[in-house]
Formats: sequence, C-alpha cells, structure tokens
Amino acid sequence: MRAFAIAAVVASVGCAAAPRPLPVAELPAGAAKDAVAHALDDLHAAAAVADEPRYFAHFADDAVFLGTDATERWDLPAFRTFAHPHFAAGKAWAFHAVRRAVTLSADGRLAWFDEDLATEKLGPARGSGVLVLKDGAWKIEQYNLATTIPNERFADVRALLDARPQAPTK
Repeated sequence: MRAFAIAAVVASVGCAAAPRPLPVAELPAGAAKDAVAHALDDLHAAAAVADEPRYFAHFADDAVFLGTDATERWDLPAFRTFAHPHFAAGKAWAFHAVRRAVTLSADGRLAWFDEDLATEKLGPARGSGVLVLKDGAWKIEQYNLATTIPNERFADVRALLDARPQAPTK
C-alpha cells in the first residue's frame, strides 16, 4: 500500500511538472520567425517540384497573390486557376530566398516578411507579404512578388514601358 501511495505522489508530481505548450505570445521570437521562414522555404520548395497541393496549403483561404504584372492581383481561386497549368506541366517555378527579414506582431499571431529571391526566369526578385497563425500553422494572407530594377537602369526600363507596342507585321 505504501508503494502505491509513493507511486501516486510521484505520478502526480510528474504530471504537474510535464511541459505544456507555451501560448503563442510566449513563444521565443526566434522560434516563431524560424517557423515563418520554414513555411516560406517549403512554399518555394513545393513550387520547384510542382507539388500543387503542398504549395497551396501554405495559403489562407482568403489569401491574395500579387504578381509582377500590374494586372496580376489574384484571390486564391484565381491564383490556383493561373498556376494550375504550370504545376500540371511538372514544374511551376524555382525561387530561392537569398535574404529574408521577418517581423512579428506584439501578440505573435501576425508576421510580415520581405525576401530577396534568386529565380530562374525573373532574375533577381523580391517577395513580401503577411502571414497569420491559424490553428498552429503559418498561412500566407498576402504574397507580393516584384522584380527589382537597379536605380541606374530605371530610365531604360521606363522608356520600354512608355513605348507603344508595335503592331504585328503581316
């Protein structure tokens, strides 16, 4: 009987001392930033191997994707429609973050990021956006993809943008 009582005390102390998950606001900022970085890295990795379900699982249901063209402001269903043929062809796009900064809200439930990207087709680019912590996972609410133009080259690019498109020749 005495052994049973000791075991009960040890078990109750052990249960009381068992670690519990920290509330989001108490997580170390470094751990939360690492989780955001992992979500973004996995987003890019999923695109590189054309894993469409995995790629789109990183987005919130009401997400918006802003592309490099001025006409490219997509809600999630429209972005899926645009992206599906690329994924179906076996390779979407290959982006790799070469620099990233993440900022967290005071309550640890929102994250803002900007990242410099190495890309196959666009050359240097930048991604930025907002993630929200939903049900324990970081979900992208907005992703903004932009091409970067060196300041000394902007006049050349502006001249191209201002030029009228030529009519196709017959």
